[in-house]
Amino acid sequence: MTKTVHKIYIASFFLITIFATLLLTIDGYKYYSAPVEERFFLPQDVLLKSSGFIGHGIGIIGSLLMIIGVASYMLRKRVKVFHKYGFLKHWLEFHIFLCTLGPILVLFHTAFKFGGIVAVSFWSMVAVVLSGVIGKFLYAQIPHTIQGQMVSFNELNSQNENLSHQLRDEFHIPEKILSSIESLSSIQRYKKVNLKTGFIFITKDSFGIKNVIKNLRNELILSKMPKKERNTIIKTAKSKLIISRRIGLLHTMQKLFNYWHIVHLPFAVTMFIIMVVHIIVEIVFGYKWVF
Repeated sequence: MTKTVHKIYIASFFLITIFATLLLTIDGYKYYSAPVEERFFLPQDVLLKSSGFIGHGIGIIGSLLMIIGVASYMLRKRVKVFHKYGFLKHWLEFHIFLCTLGPILVLFHTAFKFGGIVAVSFWSMVAVVLSGVIGKFLYAQIPHTIQGQMVSFNELNSQNENLSHQLRDEFHIPEKILSSIESLSSIQRYKKVNLKTGFIFITKDSFGIKNVIKNLRNELILSKMPKKERNTIIKTAKSKLIISRRIGLLHTMQKLFNYWHIVHLPFAVTMFIIMVVHIIVEIVFGYKWVF
């Protein structure tokens, strides 16, 4: 998958999710915003209530999307036969898309009414989605190859040294900026970071990186260096700073990611168990869609 195709791939997921959300919101705003006891008298009730044609349908589709999203990613990740089908990174993105759109559809299926055991499933789903966002952030902090394998500590150090050599000996960037980069990329800065302070530190560090890159960009513009060469230097400096941070935080991020699994998995299991029970009960009581 080329960079252009990958951008289209991600953009299509984003647009589909936004379009579906806006369509359901605009079409059903009057119904969903009305008091629950008044909805029965609205003409949209036949279609949008949980057992209605649209309400029931988007519940089924949303549930299927979540099941497919989890199952496809787990198969690609765990079963060797599927390892040859695309990069794990792209399957993770597909998983995130389906497990974002699916819960949105299920939310509209509930018609924003939560009660009984289904409420437990719904809030478990919310917890899964929110923890999924955190998990994606942690996953991004741990270097992976495009195939999804973790990059070793030695490989990261080698990359870091090569980038330092490029900045110092090939690009000859100003000494003041080079000192800022070396100071910000010092591994010693990360030794005091622990599980409690990790997120705050990364946020502050990100602003620090942006500030150094901004100063470097301004220096290069003043030097009247060609744009293509400027962009190459800025990209290299940014890579150097990010890799240094990843080396320094590797152990902490791996720990956080392991703890994240402990939190994320129980919510996901709870959600799916109650969802299956809910579906079985609906079928037993004769609630069918178009089948």
